[in-house]
Amino acid sequence: MARLGSLLGKRQWTLQGGNALLLLPPGAFLLLFFFWPLLRVVTRSVVEPQLGFGNYARVFGGGPFLRVLWITVETAGVVTLISLLLAYPLAYAIARARGRQLTLLMIFVLIPLWTSVVIRSYGWMIIFQRQGVLNDVLLALGLTDSRLTLLPGGLAVHVGMVHIMLPFMILPLAAAMRGIDMSLLRAAEVLGAPPHRRFLEIFLPLSLPGVSAGIALVFMTSLGFFITPALLGGPRFTMAAVLIEQQADVQLDWPLASALATTLLLITTALYVVYLKLTGGRSPLPGR
Repeated sequence: MARLGSLLGKRQWTLQGGNALLLLPPGAFLLLFFFWPLLRVVTRSVVEPQLGFGNYARVFGGGPFLRVLWITVETAGVVTLISLLLAYPLAYAIARARGRQLTLLMIFVLIPLWTSVVIRSYGWMIIFQRQGVLNDVLLALGLTDSRLTLLPGGLAVHVGMVHIMLPFMILPLAAAMRGIDMSLLRAAEVLGAPPHRRFLEIFLPLSLPGVSAGIALVFMTSLGFFITPALLGGPRFTMAAVLIEQQADVQLDWPLASALATTLLLITTALYVVYLKLTGGRSPLPGR
């Protein structure tokens, strides 16, 4: 028995050592191509053009920067809320579906993920332009007397972002709902609970892990959106990622762009920490 224990201990040590060696290549890749550039961005924001927090004083001292940051957070919140309201009934239908119906619903959810964000954003540009499909429909129905200027603008940005982020809300919701034991709802029905009580007191609480995961994924991803706001928002509706690109590539003000990027990173990190505190440290990924 002692020899067996020694062999098992040696085997466990060997496996742990092997796992550590397997982690070296991806760890080195992340260190070289992710953490090092990120550290350079943070460092540049406080050492250029001179050591100090002058760039952050420009960000928080007034001008358009605070307004753009507020628009970014507000847009991410609105997109997340709309995505949740649209995704919850769709995820419920997916969770209850079986066979071909389930396959068909999953195809409708996954196919948009295979299409480029640029192509989908250009598609919404065609729909929202003055000579686009939406204006044609409004005129045909008599809802407006003249063509509306919907592009660029906030409405187009919100619709485009919801369209892109909706699958990221549906998938964790559907995963959580499919894991709910439906016999609990049947038991509540046998005991006389009406449908709204079965939903509010049983189904909704059990689906909250999927809700929180979807909110975290959609909101934090929306904070860094670039392509869709750049194409649909225009100069009147600028989000943080677009402003960072303008400062870096147009104004060539890399220190200010670094300060804006670091500020957005800190906001995202703070929100993620709050999410972990509220959910007890659960990952936003389904099943984790």
